[in-house]
Amino acid sequence: VKKYEKSLSERKKYATFAVNIYDTMKYEQIDNQLFINNRHQLITFLEPNSLVIIAANGHSYRNGDQYFPFRQHANFFYLCGIDQPNAILVLFPEHDNPQWREILFIDSMTENDRIWGSNKLTIAEAQNISGISTVRYIDEFETIISKMLAKCKGVYVDLIENCHNISIIQDKNFALFQKLQSAYPLHRYMRLSPMMEYLRLRKSPIEINLIERACQITADTFQEILPRIKPNMAEYEIEGEIYRGFLARKANGHSFLPIIASGKNACVLHYSKNMDICRDRELLLIDMGAEYANYAGDLSRTIPINGKFTQRQKELYQICERVFRFARTCYIPGMTCNKAQDLVLEKMQEELIHIGLIKQEDIENEANKYDSVKRYFMHGLAHFVGLDVHDVGDKDTVFDYGMVLSCEPGLYIPEEQIGIRIETLMLINDKPIDLMNQVPLSGAEIEECM
Repeated sequence: VKKYEKSLSERKKYATFAVNIYDTMKYEQIDNQLFINNRHQLITFLEPNSLVIIAANGHSYRNGDQYFPFRQHANFFYLCGIDQPNAILVLFPEHDNPQWREILFIDSMTENDRIWGSNKLTIAEAQNISGISTVRYIDEFETIISKMLAKCKGVYVDLIENCHNISIIQDKNFALFQKLQSAYPLHRYMRLSPMMEYLRLRKSPIEINLIERACQITADTFQEILPRIKPNMAEYEIEGEIYRGFLARKANGHSFLPIIASGKNACVLHYSKNMDICRDRELLLIDMGAEYANYAGDLSRTIPINGKFTQRQKELYQICERVFRFARTCYIPGMTCNKAQDLVLEKMQEELIHIGLIKQEDIENEANKYDSVKRYFMHGLAHFVGLDVHDVGDKDTVFDYGMVLSCEPGLYIPEEQIGIRIETLMLINDKPIDLMNQVPLSGAEIEECM
């Protein structure tokens, strides 16, 4: 048994090392005023004499002694900026002791961590990043939280609530909630998610700067790879060029699995195999986004693989471009995704009638409005973007200043093996702001860059 325990201990050292090589974040330190302000805003929503408990993500087991690359829980990061696992944040704004109104618990640094190159934060580093003065080691959590819970009436916990997907994953916060509920069953437990959604929808100037940085990295990388794309390249070669460009510009990596879809593959909306050969005279749809400081970029362009659009490709691309230019004007306060979708479907319908792709009788015989045009433009125009590439917010959320959304009309004709999508990120304003306006858009601009 002793021999086995020693062997297990050695394997854990190596496993720790394998984890930590992924934990070095490349982005520059964020002004902690962002997290201080975020916490102050959240506190205004809390019921009297209540506290908030929110846990960081842990490592996810991959195989052998390996873990998946670490990605922080978006709400946790939003409130304190700590980008390492196994931390817990507690907010109790009405506690008698001012030092206990904000407490951050982090992993302690062990001798093994020092030897094997761990990137765990010191208390001083955690204080500097978060703007929280009271930082304790996680070993003290249970003792301190029991004293805090004795003084509060309600507890806010953060369970996974995603309007895009029902998750069966039981994350760190779910496990923490179960433990608290078992030990303190008479407390009132409340949802943190609705308040976090409201706050995260409206980006502060610091957040907008971070999103702009993600957009700039995405745009620069796209323009860098354009001249390198040639017939007979594999889709995955282009994917590799994108990843290299992101890393060279201090991105964490991709904000989502990139889509490098040539020819007929572009008609598969979430194609991500990226295994085919890019053939002469075909189009290539590239949907890519860098993640910087956990904030997402998202860009789509469709280009001719040989550098020149055919006449038919140009005709269809110009339709999508005109619809895209119209769509950007819809990103104003008071609009919603659903309202903008209808306006853009109407515009696309006019364009497709004009070239004869759909006919007036098709529209008259529709079971539902826009069924005819949805055969060729079947996905949503917009989604919110922030700490998640498909961020908080739904299709009926009313647009407000500071919100950031995608704008991505598409045109897909499988029988011609043509799929076209043009996408950028828009900042809601009286005069909408395209955060990637510098990226080549017209067919002529794309051909020139190639």
